[in-house]
Amino acid sequence: MKKRTIFVGLDVHKNSIDVAIAEDGRDAEVRSYGTIGGDLASVARLASKLRAKGATLHVVYEAGPCGYGIYRTLTDMGVDCIVVAPSMIPKRSGQRVKTDRRDALTLARLHRAGELSPVYVPQQEDEAMRDLVRAREDAKEAERKAKQRLGSFLLRHARRYSGKKTWTRAHRRWLSEQRFAHPAQQIVFEEYVGAVEHGQCRVERLTDQIRALVSEWRLAPVVEAFQAMRGVSLIVAATVAAEVGDLSRFDHPGQLMAHLGLIPSEHSSGDKVRRGSITKAGNSHARRVLVEGGWSYRHPARVSRAILQRVEKVPEAVAQIAWKAQLRLCGRYRRLAAAGKPSQVIVTAIAREMAGFLWAIAREVPIRAG
Repeated sequence: MKKRTIFVGLDVHKNSIDVAIAEDGRDAEVRSYGTIGGDLASVARLASKLRAKGATLHVVYEAGPCGYGIYRTLTDMGVDCIVVAPSMIPKRSGQRVKTDRRDALTLARLHRAGELSPVYVPQQEDEAMRDLVRAREDAKEAERKAKQRLGSFLLRHARRYSGKKTWTRAHRRWLSEQRFAHPAQQIVFEEYVGAVEHGQCRVERLTDQIRALVSEWRLAPVVEAFQAMRGVSLIVAATVAAEVGDLSRFDHPGQLMAHLGLIPSEHSSGDKVRRGSITKAGNSHARRVLVEGGWSYRHPARVSRAILQRVEKVPEAVAQIAWKAQLRLCGRYRRLAAAGKPSQVIVTAIAREMAGFLWAIAREVPIRAG
């Protein structure tokens, strides 16, 4: 007797999941199964019920705020499950009706047709570190907004700092000397200053936690090796490793660049080749830190004391890749600047090549068994 194969589409929400089933075969039935609870126990019961008659299940659902709990629950049960990015799901032009039931039916039908590409699901340890680096990123953004609000308040009241750089000791002394005639304005000022100081403390605490926990992480050797490159600090290295995972899973550096959304968009037809700005289709967190790191290559190539201390801890092959990267990227920055390219275009091009060198470094460093 031929074993039955079922393709299951799940449209996942906080409190409910719409389920659709597609029988194996090009013209076989695709039907709505109904709605179940949004908890993992309901998903496990659904899988057990559908497998009760010996059917093989292939489940798919969209990545979203509910995380990877469903994937891990079904995988532990021995059920094939994939997670897909909503932006990569084919959609019919002109379709104006969208419901949870239709979304589930579409997922089941496309999964059966092999039209869906799964996203990488991180290990739980990697996801935990990713949550930590994202928490620091959120704290840094809150700190930036707090500084902006304080600066706007001071500007409204014609309080301008004459120094060259803010948030130095001199700037903090200047802030402590500010007085406002009305008590309400003085309270607002003190609260804004307190918000900035609180944000800075949060960033420092989270940075210390990243530094402490990264040493116990399975990707710790990779994070350490990444820091041999110029523009790749602990935070940049930890962010790339946490967001991307094992870089050696990419067969070619171009695949990593595409994953990060750093390759040019293209709209070509016939003899016309048109390329535009980068796709920005991949992981925005890793892309952002690489672009920030790309600014360091505007200076001449040199091994600073900080980089030398980091290079001493990595294999010789990694150190050679890092120096080769610095020579190439510093020269590329100068050439693009001399050609009149905008600075943002230059650092984006540098970030794309940084990703390629990080891919090469990752292949030289063994990952701890986890």
